[in-house]
Amino acid sequence: MSEKNKQNKSGKNRNNKISGEKSNGKILTGPISVNSKGVGFFDLPGVDGRPASSQSKSERESLEIQPENLNRAFAGDVVEVRATGKKVRDRLQAEVVRIVSRAKTEFVGTVQKNGEMIYIVPDDKRMYLDILIEDNSPRVPLGGTKGNSRGMEASKIEIGTKVLVEITDWGDEKKGLKNLRGKIVETIGKAGENNTEMNAIVLEKGFRVDFPADVLAEAEKIKNEYKKYFDEEIRNRRDMRDTLTMTIDPADAKDFDDAISFRALPDETFEIGVHIADVSHFVRPNTVLDHEAQKRGLSVYLVDRTIPMLPEILSNDLCSLNPNEDKFTFSAVFKIDKNARVLDKWFGRTVIHSDKRFSYEDANDVITGGKDGPCQVELRKLNELAKIMEKQKFGNGAINFETDEVKFVLDSAGKPISVYRKTRLDTHKLVEEYMLLANRAVAEFIFKSQNEAAGHATGGAPTKKQSVYRIHGKPDPERIEALATFLKALGFDLRNVDGTVTSRDINKLLKDVEGTANEELIKTATIRSMAKAAYSTKNIGHFGLAFRYYTHFTSPIRRYPDLLVHRFLEREIKGGKIEQDEYQKFENICLASSELEKRASDAERASIKYKQVEYMTGHIGESFAGTITGVTDWGIYIEEKITKCEGMAKLRDLDDDYYVLDEKNYTVKGQKTGKKYTLGDSVTFKVVTADMEKRTLDYQIV
Repeated sequence: MSEKNKQNKSGKNRNNKISGEKSNGKILTGPISVNSKGVGFFDLPGVDGRPASSQSKSERESLEIQPENLNRAFAGDVVEVRATGKKVRDRLQAEVVRIVSRAKTEFVGTVQKNGEMIYIVPDDKRMYLDILIEDNSPRVPLGGTKGNSRGMEASKIEIGTKVLVEITDWGDEKKGLKNLRGKIVETIGKAGENNTEMNAIVLEKGFRVDFPADVLAEAEKIKNEYKKYFDEEIRNRRDMRDTLTMTIDPADAKDFDDAISFRALPDETFEIGVHIADVSHFVRPNTVLDHEAQKRGLSVYLVDRTIPMLPEILSNDLCSLNPNEDKFTFSAVFKIDKNARVLDKWFGRTVIHSDKRFSYEDANDVITGGKDGPCQVELRKLNELAKIMEKQKFGNGAINFETDEVKFVLDSAGKPISVYRKTRLDTHKLVEEYMLLANRAVAEFIFKSQNEAAGHATGGAPTKKQSVYRIHGKPDPERIEALATFLKALGFDLRNVDGTVTSRDINKLLKDVEGTANEELIKTATIRSMAKAAYSTKNIGHFGLAFRYYTHFTSPIRRYPDLLVHRFLEREIKGGKIEQDEYQKFENICLASSELEKRASDAERASIKYKQVEYMTGHIGESFAGTITGVTDWGIYIEEKITKCEGMAKLRDLDDDYYVLDEKNYTVKGQKTGKKYTLGDSVTFKVVTADMEKRTLDYQIV
């Protein structure tokens, strides 16, 4: 279901009366959400007392909290609330009685001045109060590392400058302290400039752009010492430098964390190695590098830049599998027959030499072109086997969520001059299949070897296994029921039993909609109805891939969980011991990594949205073809078909009739003419305005 339609629900559900009455007067604790109008919402537990996170939407009820009753609570804060027993527009009301913990203490905003008073207008529109700045710290960093000695007096910072602010006083209206107060800890730059806006997105999501000095110093030390022990370290590894090895990555990639080797064996069998940068050799537990990588969690990818998890000395140099260089790797080596069946597998530390660096496009040309090219025989055989593996994967129930990416062509100032949709090539799928093979095999090896070890030690089945798994749970039945209702309105059926659905049911749906006008819309709605993939020490399998065992092993340069998996794999190979205090420690890291992944994804989407709006600023008044992606009682959301730039056409601007939302049929309908605009309809629209500050587009249907 479209997010816009979900947001338009009234909030009523079958448990309102029971849970609402039981909550009256009680103190309840949990996270709060806040919208851009400063209204808060608090999810109540269901009638059986289960936490809101474990319930379907119909089992939950949100208490509404008016701005005057928020008590300085902001989005994501953990709070104590008390239901008042009152209702506003049929919504049960509550008040915040105490802030338990703050989700954030630092915010990005733009400097404004009123006389001698300096204040910050936050970028996050859910921050319903501005932040006053007291000029009590004479020097403010000018960007770069926090605490940089360069700077200027806070009072001399120009209006329109974007800054990062730390809250020093949350205020208390009961004591007459009406304003938030804070100090500027970093200046980012002039609002509206590309570099400023991209860095602001990163900082607002809680990531840092630059590395602390001690982290950079440790990385430099590792590089300086690397060559001294290189030859000695090779003797501890399987030497695969004589095996043909290649990397296949985006054309603009700077870090190469995976390579594939190929060697034909007798009897139509093949040795295929998946070689991963051995980051765990360089980044050891409890070092400053390790702590920084864990804190960052992953590399953040924006439209025009990457904010790396590791310093570039490591990510782009020492660990990167650059062509024509000997590199340390952690490898999964498979013996595979002509039917893509795995006959044998080996895991361990290796040294490799990448013979060829391909872009996806170059490798695809070699595979599909009629002329001879480098590694042509090997690439074609790898592709042939990958296609068999892909067919087996989907045959076993993996969901085929294949979508195109939006890509931008930027000028020298970072301004988008064109937008296009990047399609997936055979080489994208080739690399994906071998990475999936390695991830799956490593997860199964660790799980089963721990299972055997624990069984031998206890005389029975073990109760705990220690590793990091990439898990994907079954979808929430109610979300599937809502999706099925939505699909029925568009003329499609999703087979389910009381909201229980199989991956094959979803694949059938995706096959049915293939090539239709609503294909992209339905794919998006279906993806949103799925559970979120996450990291966990508890292996429950991966619903979307239909794998019983799955982890992330193949990208330790850019994902901290992969680095942990390398350490777990080494321990299993060497027969190491699991310490009891590790279970909770690594589960906490998994939870933190999943949250960091969500924030990084939010940052990526924010950068794309910013560039889409910026692109449309140069096309005001022009007409485009679009698809209706959402209908509400205030407007119609439309997505441009090529660039996927989404904007809204306000209902009040439709001057040929008075239009009313028909929520059940995902339609807005004219009261006199009966004219309808329905979810999925193709329309022609004109770009009316593009608001860079709010990052919104206003369209008009023509």
